[in-house]
Amino acid sequence: MFMFRRLIDGFVDIIYPKTCVACKSKFTGASADNLICAKCWGKIKRNTPPFCHCCGRHLDKKSFSKNICPDCLRAKLHFDRAFSPCVYEGVIKELIQEFKYKNKDYLGSPLSKLMIQFIKEYRMPMDYLDYIVPVPLHKTKLREREFNQAELLSRHIANEFKKDLLTDLLYRHRHTKTQTELEIQQRLENVRNSFSVVKFRNIKGKNLLLVDDVLTTGATSSEAAATLKNAGANIVFVLTLAN
Repeated sequence: MFMFRRLIDGFVDIIYPKTCVACKSKFTGASADNLICAKCWGKIKRNTPPFCHCCGRHLDKKSFSKNICPDCLRAKLHFDRAFSPCVYEGVIKELIQEFKYKNKDYLGSPLSKLMIQFIKEYRMPMDYLDYIVPVPLHKTKLREREFNQAELLSRHIANEFKKDLLTDLLYRHRHTKTQTELEIQQRLENVRNSFSVVKFRNIKGKNLLLVDDVLTTGATSSEAAATLKNAGANIVFVLTLAN
């Protein structure tokens, strides 16, 4: 019954939207996929160069010459570089929470457009990447949420750039507690050894794009990247919707 009700609610929201998903106000003009009003879409804070060459965040003036932010100087992260089109605050934070926690899986379409636009604008080296890999959820969390937000975003990106999407490559075999209240070192310990690679996939020497919704400290993406590299991957870039 829950699944049926959710399906109907989602269908009605898409076909007959009455209010913006972000601000909940009635539509008065243009919108993104008839889901997000133009005013809210314009309020999404974008990441702008110069970027930290590790986590992809905007660099302040003190870090220009080093090309790396203070947080990344202190952390040992296993991915080669991360990119994010948006800053995790305000409208985009609200939209991601609606997307992940309130069953609005249809937001994957407009949100992925922000990532696709960023890839094209900053000429991310998609031609050199062999596969796209979404960060997986543990089966317990997937059962609760009923979809993996990283996989939905990945599908749109893979379709746009004609890349193979490996949804069965990376497996999350350990259920970890939420990272929200943890400090950086605690986050790293929390996700340690929580991923594995399915053995029948040969990724030796391959370049991969790891996709997730948010990069905070980079602990989850770093652990996933370390697992992929231990399985033979060459370069692992990370793309998240926001950081």
